[in-house]
Amino acid sequence: MGWFRRRSQENEPAATEEVTEAPPEGERLSPGEAEPTLSEGGEVLGATPAESEEAAPPEEPRKGLFRRFRERLGRTREALSGGISRLFAGRRVVDAELLEELEELLITADLGVDTTLQLMAAMREKVKRRELSDVERLKGALAEAMRDMLAAPPPAEIRARPRVVMLVGVNGVGKTTTIAKLAHLDRAAGREPLLVAADTFRAAAAEQLAAWGQRLGVDVVRQKHGADPAAVVFDGLSAALARGVDTVYIDTAGRLHTKVNLMEELKKIHRTIGKKLPGAPHEIFLVLDATTGQNALSQARLFQEAVGLTGIILTKLDGTAKGGVALAVAHETGIPLRYLGVGEDLDDLKPFDPEAFVAAILG
Repeated sequence: MGWFRRRSQENEPAATEEVTEAPPEGERLSPGEAEPTLSEGGEVLGATPAESEEAAPPEEPRKGLFRRFRERLGRTREALSGGISRLFAGRRVVDAELLEELEELLITADLGVDTTLQLMAAMREKVKRRELSDVERLKGALAEAMRDMLAAPPPAEIRARPRVVMLVGVNGVGKTTTIAKLAHLDRAAGREPLLVAADTFRAAAAEQLAAWGQRLGVDVVRQKHGADPAAVVFDGLSAALARGVDTVYIDTAGRLHTKVNLMEELKKIHRTIGKKLPGAPHEIFLVLDATTGQNALSQARLFQEAVGLTGIILTKLDGTAKGGVALAVAHETGIPLRYLGVGEDLDDLKPFDPEAFVAAILG
């Protein structure tokens, strides 16, 4: 704690109208169909499911996942593992000075003060009990403590069909691209997804999602720019029920160009989903940009308070040395990490694995 001590010195809105009937007609983009037919209720009719792709193996082996993480988390590994190696070079004994320097390294690697202090408290306790007699044991103990910090119970099995997943996050974190990658994972596993473009405030947001839908062979439900997002969601869920799809992914706004508060708009969407499909949404994922470092923590707290979160997707880890923020987010919010974005390709969204992640960043 020496370094930290030195640094220290120096409305729910007015009741919205309930969605009791189908909203105005929505648009749905389907490969090969410029103007699909809608029923009076706004449901998508006459759509032909895209041909199913071959199912991928159920789960990538851990060795392959570790290799992929190691390839893409090079900058974080250099900041952490490289820094630790330089710190430990030529030192055999674990003493107070070494622990203090390790503490400083972890904080500057964006693990955050609270997370670092908890890790270092555990290390100091082990040193006190004479369990860490050399630097190699210290590194092993640090890795074990990080794995424990990142561990989370497996997500509950969701039997509902369709499974409704709402994605939230500020603009620029990669929500729309992440939705496309999730849909790609579904298609590879033989599931049929449907995408709902409920970000009607950002220019070209619906068009971007529609372009992904065409590329993936996945249907997209959307309305015109500036439409009521809750109406788009209602339309999308109606389409999902009519089509019998397996999963619905709902893209949402990250910033509004009106006086309506973003969090209140997300609450309204949440209520609309629950009225249309009791028990939904089944998952609410917050997408965070790893390059923002500790700012990700404040975002997580705001969205958690507004709509509740079932998991976090951390993107852009391949372009930052701040991957240590994953530990801070998991520890300080208590929200499990579910996926990591480690590149721009469709296959670069990986299920989060604490063991593979820690092994990759600590070398």
